[in-house]
Parts: sequence; structure tokens; C-alpha cells
Amino acid sequence: MQFGYSEVCLEHDPGPRHPEAPDRLRAIRERLKTKHGVEYVEADPVGIDEIASVHDREYVESVEEFCAEGGGNWDPDTVAVEETWDAIRQSAGLACWSIQTALEGATGRKTPFSIGRPPGHHAVEDDAMGFCFANNVAVAAQQALEAETTGVDRVAIVDWDVHHGNGTQDIFYDRGDVFFVSLHEQGLYPGTGSVDETGTGEGEGTTMNLPMPAGTGDPAYLAAVEGPITAALTEYDPDLLIVSAGFDAHRHDPISRIRLSTEAYALMTDRLRSLTDDIDAALAFVLEGGYGLDVLADSVAIVHETFDGREPIEPDDEEMESRSRGVLEDVLEEHDLDVDL
Repeated sequence: MQFGYSEVCLEHDPGPRHPEAPDRLRAIRERLKTKHGVEYVEADPVGIDEIASVHDREYVESVEEFCAEGGGNWDPDTVAVEETWDAIRQSAGLACWSIQTALEGATGRKTPFSIGRPPGHHAVEDDAMGFCFANNVAVAAQQALEAETTGVDRVAIVDWDVHHGNGTQDIFYDRGDVFFVSLHEQGLYPGTGSVDETGTGEGEGTTMNLPMPAGTGDPAYLAAVEGPITAALTEYDPDLLIVSAGFDAHRHDPISRIRLSTEAYALMTDRLRSLTDDIDAALAFVLEGGYGLDVLADSVAIVHETFDGREPIEPDDEEMESRSRGVLEDVLEEHDLDVDL
């Protein structure tokens, strides 16, 4: 596995008590020191034009000006300093590198993982929110669709961050060339992502939200990936699958109540890798959230280990599996999805 990384992303520092801190990347790097086959690539930053391909240009220019004037609180949660603008450009550039590398099948088909920050999936077309200024995944997906050399006509995005990827949904909601899937905790910030949000116009049916009740564990998430997500994306047949890889659904993350284990990320990675093999789609990962430093680092590491040959450990608690699959069945019934589990 290759990791996109840049020291520039450490310069975005929203303050000592802010959960989206530079130490997130430092923890990942420290944990990956013990792993075989880790390679780092520093990609070129993007410019305003690339960011404005999915965001309102006036908004993007206002963010640049906000940072140039020293930053501050854009909103109570989303904080910038002068160096944040360079980190925004770099983080989006790393996301673009990840999809370009995946599409090229470069370096022996090593799957790319962009570990830039600030994250992006809450950034809507014309506003920053939820620690996010530019929607990295959306910028990368748009670049893949626009480039004549990639041959990409359809992109799928699977967002397993514990928070709904409202910004990504917002940007592609009325488009049929991007299929957006979100697994998230029901009722958590930002309060969007209900099952009846399925797209509009040309995008009708290309948004799938699977909101999970607090306390949901590994088997329900795994069943969601194996069942409705695999079924929908197999039918959609994308050329590229991007994982918005947040790790704050971990049971030890400090700001959520979903109960995933570290192993769950290995299992979901394994299933999505198998799916992309079956449908012949490129696969790339882009970091989103995750705020418990140890479990964030462990979870990123286990994604790497899965690509490095480690076999995921399958769930074996039948009672928990039955109970958790019941949670998913309730979600599917509300979503009017007829999928065998």
C-alpha cells in the first residue's frame, strides 16, 4: 500500500484542544513504522480551479482570504490559521493523487491511501463545516471524471466515517455519474443522511444512506457492505471506488457511539477489495475522521495489513451477529430495500 502524505498538512493547527489535530497524522505515521511495505508519496497541491470544480468559486476565494488574514473560527467547530490554505490545497492534492494512482494501476497495483488533513466530507458546495473546508473526495472524483485519459464515466464513494458525509452528498445529489453511499450513526452531527435521501433529478437513486443506531457493532456493518452496498454498486458498475475512510465509528473513539472493532475495518476493506476485483474498478482510500489517536493509527494500519496479505478474522459470535443483522434489517425495511443478508 502507498500512502500520500505531506508535512504541509501538519501546519493546519486549529488549537491544542481541537480533536482534528496534527497529532492524528503523527500517530498514523508512528504506527506505520512497524509495518512492512509502507511507502510515502508527496503529491502536488491543487489550485483554486480544481477546488472550484465542485465548490462555489466565491466561497473558495473567501476561504483563501480568510486564511491569509490569519484565520480564526469559521464556525464554532471549523478553525483555520494562516497555514490552513496550503494544507487545504495539499490535502485535496493528495486525494487526487490517490485516485490517479489507483486508475493507473501504478507500482504493481499498490492501493493508494491519502492521509491528508484537513478532512473534507462535510464541506458543502458553498460553505465549510465540521472541520472541513474543501471536499477532498469530491475534488478527486471530479478530476477523475473530467480527465480524458482516465476513461472514468462513473465513480462510487463509500463513506464509512461515523458522521454522515453531507458535503459529498450535497455536491453530487443531482448527478448520475457519482453513486454515494454513507454508513453513519443515526442522529449524530450533522443530522443529515436519512434513508429517504436518495438523490434527485439525474441523481435519483444514486445516493444510499444507511444510518445505524448507537451501539451498532461489527456484524451489522459487515452485513451492510456484503448486502445492500455490494448489490447497489455491482448494479451501478463504477469505474472507480473511493473510500471516505473515517475511523471514528471505532468503539474507543471519543466522539461517537458506534461499536466497531479495529478488525471491522479489515473486514470491510477485504469486502470492498473483493467487490472492486469483481466489477473491475480501481480502488482508493482518502482519510476523513478518527479522533482517538491510538485506535485511529491501529485502524489505518490494519487496512494496510489487509492489503499486505493479512487475512481478516471473521466474526464468530452468532448471537451478536443475529442481533446486529436485525438492526440492519430494520434500516433496509425503512429504506424499502429487498436485499438478502
